[in-house]
Amino acid sequence: MEQTPNSPSPKWGTNTKLVIALTIVTITGALVVKFQFIITPLVLAFMLSFLFHPIADFFQRRLRFSWGVAVSVIYLLVFLLLIGLLALGGVGLVQQIQSLITIVEDAIQTLPELIEQAGGQIYQFGPFRFDFSQLDLNELSSQILGIIQPLLSQTGSLLGTVAGGAANFFGWTVIVLLVSYFMLAESRGLRDQIINVDIPGYSQDFARLSRELGRIWNAFLRGQIIIFTLTVFIYEIILSTLGVSYALGIAILAGLARFVPYIGPAVNWAVLVLVAYFQTYTIFGLSDLYYTLLVLLIALIIDQIFDNIVSPRILSSALKVHPAAVLIAAIIAANLFGILGVVLAAPILATVTLLWNYIIRKMFDLDPFPEKEATQPPPPPGSRLVVTIRRFLRNWKLFAKK
Repeated sequence: MEQTPNSPSPKWGTNTKLVIALTIVTITGALVVKFQFIITPLVLAFMLSFLFHPIADFFQRRLRFSWGVAVSVIYLLVFLLLIGLLALGGVGLVQQIQSLITIVEDAIQTLPELIEQAGGQIYQFGPFRFDFSQLDLNELSSQILGIIQPLLSQTGSLLGTVAGGAANFFGWTVIVLLVSYFMLAESRGLRDQIINVDIPGYSQDFARLSRELGRIWNAFLRGQIIIFTLTVFIYEIILSTLGVSYALGIAILAGLARFVPYIGPAVNWAVLVLVAYFQTYTIFGLSDLYYTLLVLLIALIIDQIFDNIVSPRILSSALKVHPAAVLIAAIIAANLFGILGVVLAAPILATVTLLWNYIIRKMFDLDPFPEKEATQPPPPPGSRLVVTIRRFLRNWKLFAKK
């Protein structure tokens, strides 16, 4: 609200403003510490409202719905889909993941014996000869067990907590959907109104920051969801074709591994090797070792295709963060926000980097946005999904020609 020149309200001095600002910061920090359990649902609600905004905009423009009706239709469909998934596959998925954890734990228990047997043998692969008869691998097996067993115990307890607290999980899911529904409905079709911050004199800065943050989270959320879905779909088909047990559980693990560079794929490969080696069925009558190597080789090829072809085409360079920095950010975010921090480590790091650069340049009285804002040309006729598929196929053809 603008103040008239003859307003009787006295102006605050510098000391008053400083005291008020420090008080607000202190109260905000205390509330965050006291109610930190609510941060994760709020973040999820904001993400859902951001993701569903283009769909509601499509319903409003193409189907001539009002904004409130468009948002209501979306959340009604999401609620019905959630109920259907819980009724059809929720229990079976939890049971499959529990069985997967059990077989991996059993395989870990027999790992020292297998390593001891391998230490006294000579392996011949074509022209290559590997002699392990002179190696003492007992220390190696002890170190591997010391690393893997605590991780598996935490995974088992986490799964038990999720399975045992299904009602609590469903309750929080309903709360997240309701909060995101009201956030999206009250935005009145304007993405900038989902979270509106209005500070006099900083409207242009906040508008630019909002657009930059929109690019970061838009590239990550929609891109990573596409990559996760493709990974689960491809792994499920290929592992089922190869006859690997618990294909769906491993496929979901492979999809989650795409969020954590380096460590995520390594953990997925280790679980895949243990399951493939200790299961009873193998295709083409292969021995356990050759069957495991075949499965591992195919998994490596799939991950290399995603790392070098699919992910760069979908995510592009919008985040502009190094994978090693993402790994460190995932460790820190896991301690602060749990599993959600691991999933969102990359956009959180990109957001912190953007805000840090803005603050530092303002502290030194520099232009906070020295680079010209990136603009994208308007998309060709057709829906955004068709345009995305068209661009991906065009990039694929260019890559194939090279």
